[in-house]
Amino acid sequence: MTSEPLGNFELTESSEPLESSEPLESSEPLESFELVESEDSLTARARGVDLFRYVHRPVMDPFEAPKPYLHPVRTLAGDVVTGYRPHDHRWHKGVQFTASWVSGQNFWGGGTYLRGRGYVDLPNLGTMRSLTVSAGTGHGRAVITEDLAWHTGAGEHWIDERRTLTARDVETDSWTLEVTTALTNVHDTALMFGSPGTQGRELAGYSGLFWRGPRDFTGGEVIGPGMGEKGDWLAFVGTHDEVDRSSTLLFLDDPDAPGHWFVRSEPIPAVNPSLAFDEELPLAPGDTLSRRYRIVVADGAWTPERLSRHVEEHPW
Repeated sequence: MTSEPLGNFELTESSEPLESSEPLESSEPLESFELVESEDSLTARARGVDLFRYVHRPVMDPFEAPKPYLHPVRTLAGDVVTGYRPHDHRWHKGVQFTASWVSGQNFWGGGTYLRGRGYVDLPNLGTMRSLTVSAGTGHGRAVITEDLAWHTGAGEHWIDERRTLTARDVETDSWTLEVTTALTNVHDTALMFGSPGTQGRELAGYSGLFWRGPRDFTGGEVIGPGMGEKGDWLAFVGTHDEVDRSSTLLFLDDPDAPGHWFVRSEPIPAVNPSLAFDEELPLAPGDTLSRRYRIVVADGAWTPERLSRHVEEHPW
């Protein structure tokens, strides 16, 4: 199954600041980005490294709830820090923004957790259809802006989304991905965002921005809040197979709407600042739900001190 063809696509390159980003204040030369377009995806490149591939026209089984994703995501050293279709959860694909429960609909993929019944395979798997994509580079950033429509398993149009991905802040050993989203309820009734946690499964409140790490990151180190806890940021340090290197991913939750963290190191590496960990989040007809996040992708195993310093030196 594939998403609908893009209505419009625009790729620009400019030395002027992009409209969707605030100007950077720095005395250092700004790193230049390149965006490479293909039929189904965009790849952001800096220093000769493909930092991420954003697939906006995915082809996948309906059971995996078709939606855009970022994979592979790489460090500046070229090491891959995302997993794709692991055998335990085929619907996990790198970095995605999605929802495991929206008024009974499943945009996550796989079975749906029901109170008292556990995971059940239901005909409720939704699809996110990419409508328009625009992208540009300039002022030390690469920006991808996308309009999407969320459709239920029955084909009903429930949500319009405006999504922006910004690659920025290329430094000696790290770069940053900023993700913003605005979800508008176009349905005629209120929508309830939830998760298996709101349906009664303990410590399983995953919903929203989700990172699945590569298999070799299993058992990695989590620095920051634990499962179900709150905190401004959380980091995951993993060690790679094949190469003698580690990498660190630093996740920053929305400072205006902090939630609870879903995080695992075993049996799978996964991080999610949850939209609805253990309480449902309502969205009235016509209302818009907005969130913003950052993921810092770094070479090496950063210490808690290095992580704290980076957060302090890069305020929102």
